[in-house]
Amino acid sequence: MYDYIIIGAGSAGCVLANRLSEDPAVKVLLLEAGGRDNIKEIHVPVAFSKLFKGPCDWTYFTEPEPQLGNRSLYWPRGKVLGGSSSINAMIYIRGHRADYDQWRDLGNPGWGYSDVLPYFRKSEKQEHGASEYHGASGPLCVSDLRTVNPLSEAFIAAGENAGFQRNRDFNGAGQEGFGLYQVTQSEGKRHSAAAAFLHPVMSRKNLTVRTDVHVFGIYFEGKRAAIVSFQQGSGSVQERAEREIILCAGAVGSPQLLMLSGVGPAENLGHMDIPVVCDLPGVGKNLQDHPACAVVYECTKPVSLANAEEYANMMRYLMFKKGPLTSNVAEAGAFIKTDAHGQVPDLQFHFGVGYFVEHGFQQIQGHAFTLGPTLLHPRSRGEIRLRSSNPLDAPLIHANYYADSRDLDVMLEGVKLARTLAATKAFDIYRGTELHPGPAAKDDDALRAHIAKFTETLYHPVGTCKMGQDAAAVVDSELRVHGVEGLRVVDASIMPNVIGGNTNAPTIMIAEKAADLIKSGANSRPAETYAGSLASR
Repeated sequence: MYDYIIIGAGSAGCVLANRLSEDPAVKVLLLEAGGRDNIKEIHVPVAFSKLFKGPCDWTYFTEPEPQLGNRSLYWPRGKVLGGSSSINAMIYIRGHRADYDQWRDLGNPGWGYSDVLPYFRKSEKQEHGASEYHGASGPLCVSDLRTVNPLSEAFIAAGENAGFQRNRDFNGAGQEGFGLYQVTQSEGKRHSAAAAFLHPVMSRKNLTVRTDVHVFGIYFEGKRAAIVSFQQGSGSVQERAEREIILCAGAVGSPQLLMLSGVGPAENLGHMDIPVVCDLPGVGKNLQDHPACAVVYECTKPVSLANAEEYANMMRYLMFKKGPLTSNVAEAGAFIKTDAHGQVPDLQFHFGVGYFVEHGFQQIQGHAFTLGPTLLHPRSRGEIRLRSSNPLDAPLIHANYYADSRDLDVMLEGVKLARTLAATKAFDIYRGTELHPGPAAKDDDALRAHIAKFTETLYHPVGTCKMGQDAAAVVDSELRVHGVEGLRVVDASIMPNVIGGNTNAPTIMIAEKAADLIKSGANSRPAETYAGSLASR
């Protein structure tokens, strides 16, 4: 018997496991479908793409995308302690302050920038110390890159050549400009949510962590979520939560589990012969992601990551935790307004100090660098739907990229700007032949064709259990699922709108805030006894 059962040991689940088990009188069970995070590639920063399509990855694919030549896009999502924070590129970005004020203004009190900033600071162990915007005593190490590639400095100089400002802190007073990213690393090694929040407290007697368990669904007693059913080994196990069940399975897994448990669009559940516990039409809807598109050049000097795994570099890493193996590949970036009258940046750049196409699976001989314009505020919306009532079947993912043509217009401007940056004086000593789109792509139609062929996810799906009070909302401002009791969703799926930047730090913030909401007693009374039996499956 547990007070809280947390489903998913990703970024949010690790934070909640830590914070809720701080009270020794509270018993917490954390369930993770993946295994332990002891694979060496997890901890060597530059090796993150080697984890893709491996045992630490759910290896999702979207359904054919109409605007992308009917390609099915690969979506890596972490299936391991730490979740996607164990396989991502470690970029620490919070988004724009206006993102959170917008959440608040959509009917979510307590989620404005001034409300969430203390939670960002609470989790952060900032290398440069505490300040108005940063914390220095939290569990999560936020660090400068230990070794900066000269191509990254050239990218920042190219931004200045093109008339943009340098920004030394994207998470400080302002977001716009060009600069180096800070990363979630500690002394040259990945500092995932598992490393920061979970491993230091694994010995607590009131915290139980089970890995390699696949959750089948949640059973309700009346309208109260009471029991979690999951596969462990060759058998099925059930555990009861006396206070709450907390879904932290991410923008794909959380809506899938809600629907498998009878919470979701009644019509769709009926088609799957799943008994309806609560008709919530918004479950799985409102899917948003940041699409990115590679613009790639040969590099005329041997300075890229192509030689990162040479013997000398490996020894430098083993002995000093420095050198190219500490790179997160996308070392530098930028936040830009393509519309001078825009309120916030609508384009982000991820600058890769190597050839990074198709998630690193495609390789070339020689050296290259990659500019990755990324759409920050997509107007297009997709959805997650059940493929079947079998919990082991991956759900259907309809990302719907560029369904709104205005999204394609912004990306087109991003590709053009990437070319402008590459043509600046700063890149003169490095710039070789343009590999993608290539010199033959001279007009907008050719660039749109390139975008359709080379757009990929930037790994930031959100929004499928959105927070709010409207008819499409799934959780309220305290992250309690509408229409039922004893059940919350705490992960990136609750974002009403995707934030303007990388989503790992905001997901950790969401969990920090949720922990306080739960501990304050909001809907955390012991479960009452309800008449009737478990909803049948």
